[in-house]
Amino acid sequence: MLFTDRVDAGRRLASELAFLRGSNIVVLGLPRGGVPVAFEVAKELDAPLDVIVVRKLGLPFQPELAMGAVGEGGVRIINSEVVRAAWITPEEIMAAEQRERQELERQAERFRAGRSRVEIAGRTAVVVDDGIATGSTARAACQVARHQGAARVILAAPIAAPTSAEALRASCDEVVCVRTPASFAAVGQWYADFTPVSDAEVTALLQRAAAGRTEHAARSVAASSADVRIETGPIVLSGHLTVPERAAGIVVFVHGSGSSQNSPRNRHVAGRLNEAGLGTLLFDLLTSAEETDRANVFDIPMLAERLTGVTRWLRGQAGARQAQLCYFGASTGAAAALWAAAEQNADIAAIVSRGGRPDLAASRLPTVRAPTLLIVGGRDDIVLGLNRQALPLLRCESRLAVVPGATHLFQEPGTLEAVTDLARDWFTGHLPSAVAYSA
Repeated sequence: MLFTDRVDAGRRLASELAFLRGSNIVVLGLPRGGVPVAFEVAKELDAPLDVIVVRKLGLPFQPELAMGAVGEGGVRIINSEVVRAAWITPEEIMAAEQRERQELERQAERFRAGRSRVEIAGRTAVVVDDGIATGSTARAACQVARHQGAARVILAAPIAAPTSAEALRASCDEVVCVRTPASFAAVGQWYADFTPVSDAEVTALLQRAAAGRTEHAARSVAASSADVRIETGPIVLSGHLTVPERAAGIVVFVHGSGSSQNSPRNRHVAGRLNEAGLGTLLFDLLTSAEETDRANVFDIPMLAERLTGVTRWLRGQAGARQAQLCYFGASTGAAAALWAAAEQNADIAAIVSRGGRPDLAASRLPTVRAPTLLIVGGRDDIVLGLNRQALPLLRCESRLAVVPGATHLFQEPGTLEAVTDLARDWFTGHLPSAVAYSA
């Protein structure tokens, strides 16, 4: 026996999946036994938890042999080779699908107790079971996750038969197991306690996971939120400052043009950061007159100097004097943030660049001390190349995160949420007094 119970197995599996922490993931437990394992994984990785309900379509004369599977959202997967070999008619497939889909919908409704399915489109789906013997259900679940729009599918289990684990690599992007012993006979042999999991236990765990995330979101109610006028030298800039009660830090949004304060993308991200207990300052780095001259947008030293003035002003505000400051830069604003953070007395806790141009601050990158996360869309080819070239120049803690399917403005479904989750976790992970985002 290798695991005490499914809780122990889930915690040990989470250690193997630690590399996913801070990325845009959804943990999907296979009911019933996979859900207690998935609950521990989601908790450790600060990720949302859901079930992935699949039903195999068995052959009419041999139900244990699958000719396909059905999943939520109208997903249907047919193994055409099995169908042809068994001479299965379209009418027989339809009858099997109707029967299994009715049961699938009943299970999903019972497990979620009225909650909506967690959206996985554009995200990494981590499909979790308590063990893999033949792998037929796990294979169907991976295929369903892919058909539901997951950008990446990872199959994870504490224990698996080695031949099954190897075969399943064709159905997903990665297979992660704690152990794949050669002496594998059955999943239960590796658990001291392998008590069957009831529907009620699955429902309760999903409720606990959802309640934990809702409680965290509701915990941070803004103590102050107001429009501000920022005097930096002869220039007066307008902005909006929000500081939640007991904020661990304040994130300064830095945009290369004058659209930061009113940008819907920035406001959305700022709202999510406020929910995580972080303050935000949205402001216009350029005046309306200045932004008409495109040369100003690319004048990185000037933008950085102005950002330094804004940072100095913020440190003098009553509600922000004790808070640590972070920068969230976009486009040329990211270059300005890195340039300003390289100043000797900058004292910036963390930096996130969204679709940024760190190459425009290349001469300053080796002296940046703040932990830096570069986020780029997978389809933003030119900017992605520039970020890859800039990353080795940073001598501080740094990482490049690529959001699959995203273009420069992250307008594709789910991609801005991916940016938000990455930024939130990077900031809270580098602020000692921040509360970890709970699953």
